[in-house]
Amino acid sequence: MKHISLGGLEVSRIGLGAMSMSGFYNIGQGSDAESIRTIHRALDLGVTHLDTAEIYGPYTNEELVGQAIKGRRDQVVLATKFGLVSHSGGGPRVLDSSPANIRTAVEGSLKRLGTDHIDLYYQHRVDPKTPIEDTVGAVAELITEGKVRHIGLSEASPATIRRAHAVHPITALQTEFSLWTRDVQAEILPLLRELNIGFVPYSPLGHGFLTGQIRSTDDIPDGDWRKTNPRFTGENLQRNLRIVDEVTAVAAEAGATPAQIALAWLLAQGDDIAPIPGTKRVARVEENTAADAIELSTEQIERLNNLTPASGERHEEGVMATIDR
Repeated sequence: MKHISLGGLEVSRIGLGAMSMSGFYNIGQGSDAESIRTIHRALDLGVTHLDTAEIYGPYTNEELVGQAIKGRRDQVVLATKFGLVSHSGGGPRVLDSSPANIRTAVEGSLKRLGTDHIDLYYQHRVDPKTPIEDTVGAVAELITEGKVRHIGLSEASPATIRRAHAVHPITALQTEFSLWTRDVQAEILPLLRELNIGFVPYSPLGHGFLTGQIRSTDDIPDGDWRKTNPRFTGENLQRNLRIVDEVTAVAAEAGATPAQIALAWLLAQGDDIAPIPGTKRVARVEENTAADAIELSTEQIERLNNLTPASGERHEEGVMATIDR
């Protein structure tokens, strides 16, 4: 597995997102044992970059990751996130990036992960009630104390990124980026490169859509949030299938799977990009990490670059309202 630098932090070019191991997609029960086998297989394949968050579960995902890396901590660049759980009474899904909340959050994460430091600590969503300068200043204090090594932001706007970076160097931005979500190419990516901030695309497979396994809403289990997502329903779904069909055609040419082509395209966008496809299956982590060896031709990259943008917002209205833009 090749490695890249995210703002000075070395990680495997393909990481592993652990969110789906804690019930965020209704894709079969699985088990904690299976999830741990998946993490171990990823590490064996050269993945060093593991991503979790206190909100996943909440809390149970960090506990799972902590259990999986026990005895292998030195092989892992460990990323987790704060700010979507208010510990002063608001609870889960309440934005809170106040310095006091960060202090409480980091101690909980360290305990659940079974470690004395977090390699990359992200603000999960920008908190409009707390100046970003105060938030970054609080995490910078944790760096001084040795509890955190690097600061990250997630779904932050260009203006927020600049303000944050002026307080303390930001190592990475985590935001959705894939063949069907390319908004970041206009302003975000050029800014990150100007400031030497790495980029971590989440949902690089379009919440599973780019794998080609979903052709209708009937292919999505009941209780799965994608069942009502704007891009997975109605006419939007039918239009978006054209994107998948083209990815599948390129995959057939390259002797690869659609998921591998979607990841290979992302990797071709720059050596400062480290996607974190999520799975809780050993077979999927093997498939995803194999994308590291795929070299797309110039013509194939151009075909994928020219795909029609996805139809529909990437999240429902309430979720989009929490994103800093």
